[in-house]
Amino acid sequence: MTRLNVNGQVRQHPAEPDTPLLWVLREHLGLTGTKYGCGVAQCGSCTVHIDGNPVRSCVMPVSAVQPSQKVITIEGLSPKGLNALQKAWVNNDVPQCGYCQSGMIMAAAALLKKKPKPTDADIDAEITNICRCGTFNRVRAAIKEAAGVTKTAGLDIVHVTRSVA
Repeated sequence: MTRLNVNGQVRQHPAEPDTPLLWVLREHLGLTGTKYGCGVAQCGSCTVHIDGNPVRSCVMPVSAVQPSQKVITIEGLSPKGLNALQKAWVNNDVPQCGYCQSGMIMAAAALLKKKPKPTDADIDAEITNICRCGTFNRVRAAIKEAAGVTKTAGLDIVHVTRSVA
Protein backbone atom coordinates (compact mmCIF):
# COMPACT_ATOMS: atom_id res chain seq x y z
CA MET A 1 0.00 0.00 0.00
CA THR A 2 1.20 3.46 -0.91
CA ARG A 3 0.29 6.65 0.92
CA LEU A 4 -0.89 9.98 -0.49
CA ASN A 5 -1.91 13.19 1.27
CA VAL A 6 -5.12 14.08 -0.56
CA ASN A 7 -7.37 16.96 0.49
CA GLY A 8 -5.74 17.06 3.92
CA GLN A 9 -6.08 13.35 4.65
CA VAL A 10 -3.43 10.67 4.35
CA ARG A 11 -4.95 7.95 2.20
CA GLN A 12 -3.62 4.54 1.22
CA HIS A 13 -4.04 2.84 -2.14
CA PRO A 14 -2.84 -0.39 -3.76
CA ALA A 15 -2.01 1.05 -7.22
CA GLU A 16 1.11 0.15 -9.17
CA PRO A 17 3.80 2.90 -9.19
CA ASP A 18 3.27 3.74 -12.88
CA THR A 19 -0.50 4.21 -12.49
CA PRO A 20 -1.48 7.79 -13.34
CA LEU A 21 -2.49 9.87 -10.33
CA LEU A 22 -5.85 10.49 -12.01
CA TRP A 23 -6.79 6.82 -11.81
CA VAL A 24 -5.66 6.51 -8.21
CA LEU A 25 -7.85 9.48 -7.30
CA ARG A 26 -10.88 8.24 -9.22
CA GLU A 27 -10.70 4.45 -8.96
CA HIS A 28 -8.91 3.79 -5.68
CA LEU A 29 -9.92 6.82 -3.60
CA GLY A 30 -13.38 7.48 -5.09
CA LEU A 31 -12.72 11.16 -5.86
CA THR A 32 -14.50 11.39 -9.19
CA GLY A 33 -14.62 15.19 -9.52
CA THR A 34 -11.33 15.11 -11.41
CA LYS A 35 -12.13 14.03 -14.96
CA TYR A 36 -10.40 12.05 -17.68
CA GLY A 37 -10.37 14.00 -20.92
CA CYS A 38 -7.57 13.32 -23.37
CA GLY A 39 -5.02 11.21 -21.48
CA VAL A 40 -2.08 13.20 -22.87
CA ALA A 41 -2.09 16.31 -20.64
CA GLN A 42 -3.55 18.59 -23.31
CA CYS A 43 -7.13 19.33 -22.25
CA GLY A 44 -6.69 19.96 -18.52
CA SER A 45 -9.85 18.18 -17.35
CA CYS A 46 -7.66 16.22 -14.94
CA THR A 47 -6.00 19.26 -13.31
CA VAL A 48 -5.27 18.96 -9.58
CA HIS A 49 -2.88 20.84 -7.32
CA ILE A 50 0.28 19.30 -5.93
CA ASP A 51 1.76 21.56 -3.28
CA GLY A 52 -0.25 24.43 -4.76
CA ASN A 53 0.85 23.93 -8.36
CA PRO A 54 -1.57 22.86 -11.10
CA VAL A 55 -0.69 19.44 -12.50
CA ARG A 56 -2.30 17.36 -15.23
CA SER A 57 -2.90 14.15 -13.29
CA CYS A 58 -3.54 11.90 -16.32
CA VAL A 59 0.19 11.72 -17.08
CA MET A 60 1.59 12.03 -13.55
CA PRO A 61 2.63 8.59 -12.28
CA VAL A 62 1.50 8.18 -8.69
CA SER A 63 5.07 7.22 -7.77
CA ALA A 64 6.15 10.79 -8.63
CA VAL A 65 3.99 12.15 -5.80
CA GLN A 66 5.78 11.97 -2.47
CA PRO A 67 3.79 11.21 0.71
CA SER A 68 4.85 14.62 2.07
CA GLN A 69 3.33 16.46 -0.91
CA LYS A 70 -0.22 17.78 -0.65
CA VAL A 71 -2.63 16.84 -3.44
CA ILE A 72 -5.78 18.94 -3.68
CA THR A 73 -8.65 17.90 -5.93
CA ILE A 74 -11.82 19.83 -6.77
CA GLU A 75 -13.47 18.12 -3.78
CA GLY A 76 -10.82 19.58 -1.47
CA LEU A 77 -10.59 23.04 -3.01
CA SER A 78 -13.32 24.43 -0.77
CA PRO A 79 -14.55 21.75 1.61
CA LYS A 80 -16.79 24.14 3.61
CA GLY A 81 -18.91 25.35 0.71
CA LEU A 82 -18.34 27.30 -2.46
CA ASN A 83 -15.39 29.69 -2.51
CA ALA A 84 -15.38 33.03 -4.36
CA LEU A 85 -14.15 31.42 -7.58
CA GLN A 86 -16.83 28.74 -7.55
CA LYS A 87 -19.51 31.34 -6.79
CA ALA A 88 -18.27 33.47 -9.70
CA TRP A 89 -18.45 30.37 -11.91
CA VAL A 90 -22.14 30.03 -11.03
CA ASN A 91 -22.85 33.79 -11.28
CA ASN A 92 -21.43 33.86 -14.81
CA ASP A 93 -23.12 30.67 -16.03
CA VAL A 94 -19.75 29.23 -17.01
CA PRO A 95 -20.58 25.53 -17.33
CA GLN A 96 -22.45 24.19 -20.30
CA CYS A 97 -21.82 20.45 -20.36
CA GLY A 98 -19.63 20.93 -17.27
CA TYR A 99 -17.17 18.15 -18.04
CA CYS A 100 -14.02 20.28 -18.12
CA GLN A 101 -15.08 22.60 -15.34
CA SER A 102 -13.39 20.98 -12.35
CA GLY A 103 -10.04 21.13 -14.13
CA MET A 104 -10.74 24.66 -15.31
CA ILE A 105 -11.59 25.79 -11.77
CA MET A 106 -8.43 24.15 -10.41
CA ALA A 107 -6.31 25.95 -13.02
CA ALA A 108 -8.07 29.24 -12.24
CA ALA A 109 -7.56 28.77 -8.49
CA ALA A 110 -3.81 28.27 -9.04
CA LEU A 111 -3.72 31.40 -11.21
CA LEU A 112 -5.47 33.51 -8.57
CA LYS A 113 -3.10 32.27 -5.88
CA LYS A 114 -0.14 33.27 -8.05
CA LYS A 115 -1.67 36.50 -9.42
CA PRO A 116 -4.56 37.76 -7.29
CA LYS A 117 -5.54 40.42 -9.86
CA PRO A 118 -4.82 38.78 -13.24
CA THR A 119 -4.95 40.62 -16.52
CA ASP A 120 -6.41 39.17 -19.70
CA ALA A 121 -2.86 38.30 -20.77
CA ASP A 122 -2.26 36.47 -17.46
CA ILE A 123 -5.47 34.48 -17.91
CA ASP A 124 -4.60 33.62 -21.52
CA ALA A 125 -1.11 32.48 -20.52
CA GLU A 126 -2.16 30.38 -17.52
CA ILE A 127 -5.53 28.91 -18.43
CA THR A 128 -4.62 26.48 -21.18
CA ASN A 129 -7.47 24.06 -20.47
CA ILE A 130 -9.73 23.17 -23.37
CA CYS A 131 -13.49 23.63 -23.21
CA ARG A 132 -15.28 22.09 -26.16
CA CYS A 133 -18.38 24.15 -25.36
CA GLY A 134 -16.37 27.35 -25.85
CA THR A 135 -17.11 29.05 -22.53
CA PHE A 136 -13.77 30.85 -22.47
CA ASN A 137 -15.29 34.36 -22.29
CA ARG A 138 -17.35 33.35 -19.29
CA VAL A 139 -14.32 31.67 -17.70
CA ARG A 140 -12.40 34.95 -18.04
CA ALA A 141 -15.31 36.90 -16.58
CA ALA A 142 -15.63 34.52 -13.62
CA ILE A 143 -11.90 34.70 -12.87
CA LYS A 144 -12.04 38.50 -12.93
CA GLU A 145 -15.12 38.54 -10.70
CA ALA A 146 -13.47 36.20 -8.18
CA ALA A 147 -10.40 38.43 -8.22
CA GLY A 148 -12.55 41.47 -7.53
CA VAL A 149 -11.56 43.05 -10.83
CA THR A 150 -15.18 43.21 -12.03
CA LYS A 151 -18.63 42.55 -10.69
CA THR A 152 -21.24 40.33 -12.33
CA ALA A 153 -23.48 43.25 -13.29
CA GLY A 154 -20.66 45.05 -15.06
CA LEU A 155 -19.52 42.21 -17.29
CA ASP A 156 -19.94 42.15 -21.03
CA ILE A 157 -21.79 38.85 -21.01
CA VAL A 158 -24.86 38.16 -23.02
CA HIS A 159 -27.34 36.07 -21.06
CA VAL A 160 -29.65 34.24 -23.40
CA THR A 161 -33.22 33.81 -22.31
CA ARG A 162 -34.57 30.48 -23.48
CA SER A 163 -38.20 30.28 -24.41
CA VAL A 164 -40.29 27.22 -24.99
CA ALA A 165 -42.28 27.37 -28.21
